[in-house]
Amino acid sequence: MAEIRAREIIDRIEEHFPKGLALEWDNPGLLCGSRDKTVKKVMIALDCTDKVVDEAVEKGCDLVLTHHPLIFGSIKAVNDESFIGRRLIKLIKNDISLYAMHTNFDVAKEGMGHIVAERLGAAELSPMEVTGEMDGEAVGIGFYGKLEVPMGARELSSFIKDRFGIEGVVYYDAGKPISTIAVCPGSGRGMLKFAKELSADALITGDMGHHDGIDAVAEGISLIDPGHYGLEHIFSAYMAGFLNKGFPELETFCCDRDPRGFI
Repeated sequence: MAEIRAREIIDRIEEHFPKGLALEWDNPGLLCGSRDKTVKKVMIALDCTDKVVDEAVEKGCDLVLTHHPLIFGSIKAVNDESFIGRRLIKLIKNDISLYAMHTNFDVAKEGMGHIVAERLGAAELSPMEVTGEMDGEAVGIGFYGKLEVPMGARELSSFIKDRFGIEGVVYYDAGKPISTIAVCPGSGRGMLKFAKELSADALITGDMGHHDGIDAVAEGISLIDPGHYGLEHIFSAYMAGFLNKGFPELETFCCDRDPRGFI
């Protein structure tokens, strides 16, 4: 059986989710380790947490693949005095490479917006905020689309909770049926203006606050907040399928747990 190198996996990922689509402030790519490393086992997760690193070591993984980059800004030291340093040291000591695919995955045609829209059953899709072009088509952050059947804010929130297997959803109800939705998986701070421009009935996104909800309702837009994790955690299962299709001999593991607690 031919050995699979990290570079082969990375090349396949970047063919479908080009790094050039990432937003300027982002930091996707190979963050730790070697492109020449032989890969047999891959750990996939939304975030490179201590738990993810520990499980990768325990299972003998060669590569950790995450959505959110562990490193965003510059690092002046890699030591055990910071959580980022400790994670990097453990990865390096155990010869585990780390690769992140963030806003390039969010923006790409086959990426986060596409798989979230499929799960919601949304149609007639267009980018919420256009940030680039792929294969001659406009792509961007989030999407605007239409639901098959109009719902109220509470009903749609319950539907999202069920479809994404999460424990809770916060919503602010503008009091009208929802037919059109603007969706920004992850954090949607600052995206209300786009939902308003698109005349969406609801904005579905995470990391929103009390005043965001009040402001949305004042604009006649219901706000549904499943949390940052709520929609994006489907990244792991999707990428496991993506890798297994391209490299059937790879062993893949998913390590995602909702960091939120509910009572």
